[in-house]
Amino acid sequence: MIENKKKPNPIDIHVGSRIRLRRTMLGMSQEKLGESLGITFQQIQKYEKGTNRVGASRLQNISAILNVPVAFFFEDAPGESGVAAATGMAEASSSNYVVDFLSSSEGLQLNRAFVKIADPKVRRKLVDLVKALAAETESE
Repeated sequence: MIENKKKPNPIDIHVGSRIRLRRTMLGMSQEKLGESLGITFQQIQKYEKGTNRVGASRLQNISAILNVPVAFFFEDAPGESGVAAATGMAEASSSNYVVDFLSSSEGLQLNRAFVKIADPKVRRKLVDLVKALAAETESE
């Protein structure tokens, strides 16, 4: 039996996941993003799953709506190591943990609350507290 369903391209899946990440970071619904683009939320779902490929002009519009550069959607993309290193877009180590963290409910809530803290000294103290709690957990 021949399988006719074509699997999504890994880059399309990655771009879609980055769209979802940024949209959720902003607290924006699929419906709201779709309205801004003049398309349905179902189309946004297909983009986010990588089922449908996002065209260049549409990706440019999405980047403007989500207030990130187009390059944001390609950061840490599969198979990008040489290109990313040459363009300075990749960190030395993979930052998938950031995506995982911000994809969790707790990570998203923590991030939103943290950026609302105006005083840099308070933010620094909070980071020190979290580091101390993490070290305490490791030693147990």
